[in-house]
Amino acid sequence: MHRDQDRLRIFTRRALLLGGGKLALASALVGRMYYLQVMESTRYRMLADDNRINLRLLVPSRGRIVDRYGSLLAFNRQQYRVSIIAEQTPSVGNTLDRLSMLLPITDYERHRVERDVKRKRRFVPVTVRENLEWEEVAKIELHVPDLPGVVIDTGQTRFYPLEEIGSHIIGYVAAVSESELQGSDDPLLEQPDFRIGKAGIERAADSRLRGRAGATEVEVNALGRVIRVLSRTEGQSGDEAQLATDAELQTFAYQRFGDQVGGAAVVDVENGEVLALVSTPGYDPNAFNKGLSGEQWRALLNNDHTPLTNKAIAGLYSPGSTFKTMVALAALESGAITPDHRVTCLGHTQLGNVVFHCWKKGGHGSLDLVQGLVNSCDVYFYDVAHRVGVDKIADMCRRFGLGAPTGLDIPGEKGGLVPTRSWKMAAHHQAWTGGDTYVLGIGQGYILTTPLQLAVMTARIANGGRLITPHLIKDYRSGASSGDDDAQGASHAVAFDPDAGAAAPPLPSIGVDPAYISVVQHGMDLVVNQPGATAYRSRQKNPAFRMAGKTGTSQVKRITMAERAHGVIKTADRPWRERDNALFIGFAPVDRPKYAVAVVVEHGGGGAAVAGPMARDILEFALTRAINPPAPGEVALPGGDAQKREDRT
Repeated sequence: MHRDQDRLRIFTRRALLLGGGKLALASALVGRMYYLQVMESTRYRMLADDNRINLRLLVPSRGRIVDRYGSLLAFNRQQYRVSIIAEQTPSVGNTLDRLSMLLPITDYERHRVERDVKRKRRFVPVTVRENLEWEEVAKIELHVPDLPGVVIDTGQTRFYPLEEIGSHIIGYVAAVSESELQGSDDPLLEQPDFRIGKAGIERAADSRLRGRAGATEVEVNALGRVIRVLSRTEGQSGDEAQLATDAELQTFAYQRFGDQVGGAAVVDVENGEVLALVSTPGYDPNAFNKGLSGEQWRALLNNDHTPLTNKAIAGLYSPGSTFKTMVALAALESGAITPDHRVTCLGHTQLGNVVFHCWKKGGHGSLDLVQGLVNSCDVYFYDVAHRVGVDKIADMCRRFGLGAPTGLDIPGEKGGLVPTRSWKMAAHHQAWTGGDTYVLGIGQGYILTTPLQLAVMTARIANGGRLITPHLIKDYRSGASSGDDDAQGASHAVAFDPDAGAAAPPLPSIGVDPAYISVVQHGMDLVVNQPGATAYRSRQKNPAFRMAGKTGTSQVKRITMAERAHGVIKTADRPWRERDNALFIGFAPVDRPKYAVAVVVEHGGGGAAVAGPMARDILEFALTRAINPPAPGEVALPGGDAQKREDRT
């Protein structure tokens, strides 16, 4: 009996202990649940929403690029693309095989698609090809029942209506590279559909053209599949960039080169606006949007006419006789000569044991400075260069924009080379010689310039020695809400006024006496308009467009005495690669200069015969456009049609 009572007491204590323990555990559990569900409810609701709701960026519409009159140079248009959703097809490989019967698929594309399918979730579409033609879309849509997992959707692509004509100005866009992702905190760069500027204005103004991203909130399940869209906030499209370029002038100048290779620039002498910047041949920037094949890329790289090089700002050429303007100004300023300084040209001169020839075999006779320019006499400028010296010539060059980048607002500009005594010693470990000075005096030897530098030099001569800096970007207009620009809506360019804006402050002087510059201006006037002068055949027939200029012919291969003896002097007698470069600089009208031009034709022969007529025609077109600009509210659309501009944004 006592034992039963002891057992009962023990059992009761144990039951109480177990019950108490359970109660404590239950209390702790209830307390913890209360803490999590009540006290921490806000926090865990946010965490749950983060798992359930994804915030995704919307790529903004890239800003358009227009010319000075509002003609479109770059805009967005709708494009079709074909994609594969892996979970909707039993075999991605079989689907690609079927699709390749309708749409040629390269081995590279197949490898990329199969790689992306493995990397991404099976319900995520993988792009096979973008920028499909309508015929390709129709063909795929017709066979969709036999193509499980294949879908057609739309997106945006960049379009450049000028194609190769404006390629080196406008540039192109492409996908973000790994190196560009590194060090960037912009989440837009990680979006698969986002494109950034790689060259030209597209690159220089990329931050303004990009716009601001929008965002969308989507509800997803545990696998990340979108269940529904909760909200959508549209982004802001990029700013619209207006250029100083005239698309019609750019097109005319490019076509005026024909099959010739080279570069040209047209600059406003009063404000530095670059109305045309030509490099031939160009490339089609639209091809970069579609994706270049390996064969196409190699063809561009191996083309001996270097279409990927912007020759107007990165092509380096000896300026030839156009450089005699700098030699003349340096000599006048230094007091080495006066305008009346005379030299007798017999067709050659001698320095030590070396004979230096004039381009005219019989010589020019006795000449003063102006007639030395008019006849482009080499012997005259051998003498003048020897008197003034290389360092003073170099100083004058720098003031006129040679020997350093001009500051143009697109990347890729080269500075050229203006040699000095110290430069030669540092670069070649040799002392400067009198022969070097002779050769420099006629724009040959070490001196290297770009067509844009020559145009800037000419503009500073034309405006009396005032400092202008060339630029392509004229203005920006703030972007509107994000959206597509279709081909028919390509005329929504804003009605920019090319002459709008407050009066510009006076341009600073480059520090050269205008009296000396007027001597050179007079000589350049006679170069074109005096009968028998080197560029007389390139004169303007319209007196209102009277042009001043200077011819140049630059050797790319030294002609030996043996070749001279055999008569191998003419350009036509030599292979194309060994022919002289043809150059011309000019400005017009003479009495009130407005535009300056420089033309360089690689291996074109004589500057008077080839580059001069091209420069004349380009200046005439530019001046005609200035007098008769497009009517307000009217722009040139791709294809050449004119249409009233409507702002539909």
